[in-house]
Amino acid sequence: MNIQTPYLLFVGDATDPLCIKMARSAADWSPEKCIGEYALKGCTVTTGTPSMSIEEAVKAGAKSFVLGFANSGGTLDGEWVPAIIKAMESGMDIVSGLHDRLEDIPAVKSTAKQLGCQLIDIRHPKTKFSTGTGKKRSGKRLLTVGTDCSVGKMYTSLSLAKAMHKKGFNTTFRATGQSGILVSGAGVAVDCVVSDFISGAVEALSPENDQNHWDVIEGQGSLSHPAFAGVSLGLLHGSQPDALVVCHALNRTHMRGLQNRALPSIQETINLNESLARLTNENARIIGIALNSSSVSEQQAVEECANIAEQTGLPCVDPIRHNLDVILDQLT
Repeated sequence: MNIQTPYLLFVGDATDPLCIKMARSAADWSPEKCIGEYALKGCTVTTGTPSMSIEEAVKAGAKSFVLGFANSGGTLDGEWVPAIIKAMESGMDIVSGLHDRLEDIPAVKSTAKQLGCQLIDIRHPKTKFSTGTGKKRSGKRLLTVGTDCSVGKMYTSLSLAKAMHKKGFNTTFRATGQSGILVSGAGVAVDCVVSDFISGAVEALSPENDQNHWDVIEGQGSLSHPAFAGVSLGLLHGSQPDALVVCHALNRTHMRGLQNRALPSIQETINLNESLARLTNENARIIGIALNSSSVSEQQAVEECANIAEQTGLPCVDPIRHNLDVILDQLT
């Protein structure tokens, strides 16, 4: 990929904060790359970056117009096409993390060809992968897993990698989704890999390394989510994790997108992930709980973490609010 910076983050007419996860991830973890955001009428969410018109952003130096969406199904709304074309006419490349490909939209493809703009679909890998082998690889690996989708697996992974680096660990963050790829500049969006090759793609993403090197691998989906468990399982087997961290969001009433599907308990999630992870690493174990406590106060967050730690016998913290040392101390 050759993604030019800085970015203008396009948040469209979004009303659900989770739908602009890609834009918010870039703003939170790569703020130096983000000039501002461009919204359409009706948008009620924000990345916190300055609001700008396309013209203002280009004048300020913006090089790429980033479609900052992570909506269910990864679809590109036709209402966004005029803004995409205007961005290209103003001199920007277009970057998308959606399942729908930019080049499959005739007006977008023809405009890009005419103006010489790049259309970058970062969710669609161009590498040819092999099937997984389950063969033991040197080096160490930590994988984040979740009770549900969109509970903070990427933020937890980035937080862990940052904290490990500060403590002197030899660490690499491995992105497995479009948001992580935009932040880190490399990775494989595993939900766009043909199912037979997911575990092999992750083996390639996290190859053999020095014995004391840690790959922190971004998790995807949930083994308990009927729609996305397949991706989660392939990622679990391919990552061959030595350590796993369970991510959970407080006050969620049902699985994302499934009103009638209850969330699994944290203990059920621990048991399921450890059991299935041991197909490729017999020593895989959960080392902690990462709690997304954004829906409650700091005091409530501390109390909830203490309750979960007592119930599970594992350290529990909010990786954004709290120090991660109690989890990192579990690594050997």
